[in-house]
Amino acid sequence: MEKYIKDLLVEAKKNKRKIDAVFKKLKKTPQKELDKLFHSLHEEVFEHINCLDCANCCSSISPTLYNRDIDRIASTLRLKPSEVVEKHIRIDDENDYVFRETPCPFLMEDYCCSVYEDRPKACREYPHTDRNKMFQILSLTKKNVYVCPAVYWIIKNIDSMSFS
Repeated sequence: MEKYIKDLLVEAKKNKRKIDAVFKKLKKTPQKELDKLFHSLHEEVFEHINCLDCANCCSSISPTLYNRDIDRIASTLRLKPSEVVEKHIRIDDENDYVFRETPCPFLMEDYCCSVYEDRPKACREYPHTDRNKMFQILSLTKKNVYVCPAVYWIIKNIDSMSFS
């Protein structure tokens, strides 16, 4: 399964033009239809893809962190929030809290998360393909095509359908 997942990411990079065309169509798709499309494919893809076979998101990008996230992580680690910030967090160019480095400091060798029960909200919701109002995050979803094989799989399937 791991090779298949890595192959999807390689394929995504090769199909940039096709992906751009799909997102151009998606931008013109009515909101409710867009949500329905993504939600049905989200359910389908996660019947076949297990995040623990990949963890590319944890290995290559950092989530935006909120104070609640930092507090939960601090509690789990039995540290003060300021210690978690000092050790693991920086402020990025957009003034958001993010992890200092990738891979995530809590990603273990088996691709499990050492703070899984108290992981950041962005990690809980990733890859965001089951949320409502998908039109609001199409640009983020497009970026995630090249990070998450599940997102690429969804877009690949949308491309094979006839819609809008």
